[in-house]
Amino acid sequence: MSVGSKGKNKKLKTKQRIINQAIALFNKDGVRNVTIRNIASEMAIAHGNLTYHYKNKEDLLLAIYGQMRIEMSQSYILSKDSATSFEHFHRLLLHLEHFQLKYRFFNLDVLEISRTFSKINEVLQDTLLLRRDQMVKLFQGFLDEDLIDGTSVDDYTRLRHTIRILITFWLSQMEVFPESGTKEEGEMVAHIWNLIKPHMTENGKREFTRVSEQFLRYEEEV
Repeated sequence: MSVGSKGKNKKLKTKQRIINQAIALFNKDGVRNVTIRNIASEMAIAHGNLTYHYKNKEDLLLAIYGQMRIEMSQSYILSKDSATSFEHFHRLLLHLEHFQLKYRFFNLDVLEISRTFSKINEVLQDTLLLRRDQMVKLFQGFLDEDLIDGTSVDDYTRLRHTIRILITFWLSQMEVFPESGTKEEGEMVAHIWNLIKPHMTENGKREFTRVSEQFLRYEEEV
């Protein structure tokens, strides 16, 4: 390995360490209460060392959001391990639940982040449009496989939007309604399936039962 390659790898490693530390502090204290200096102090590095990689909080948040977008996009587009659209959707929801906990701060502070940081808001709006279109494709798969009633994906516009609202603000409602009993793992997934169940065909009900039992067995084995 050349000297230049070693330097590049070290730089990338430092940048990832900064991202990891920032995520931990943002999750603990919230975006508003954490400064670049706080992150540098926790890492025992100079403030100038950190700003060499990320000149301000917005740059750092953009890097974190870029990582988030890549991680989540893989779950939306990769369906080769799933036998049906319901199975793909269930895998996606399970990943979303873990993903939200990993980046807890973003969902809790999403309104403040979007209002404060214009560059992030632009990327966020692009992502929301992308997720909307991906959700349309998922529901089209449900229809094509005779898992839900209907002939047009447009029949489910409001339901898809309701699901997206639930996902986006799931952690916030847990904070606002601590007595709701929604903190158990899998609760978000269960709530979303409850929205879809009334629209399932007989074939969809059988497939939902199969998928539920398959993943329950997997969780018990783990």
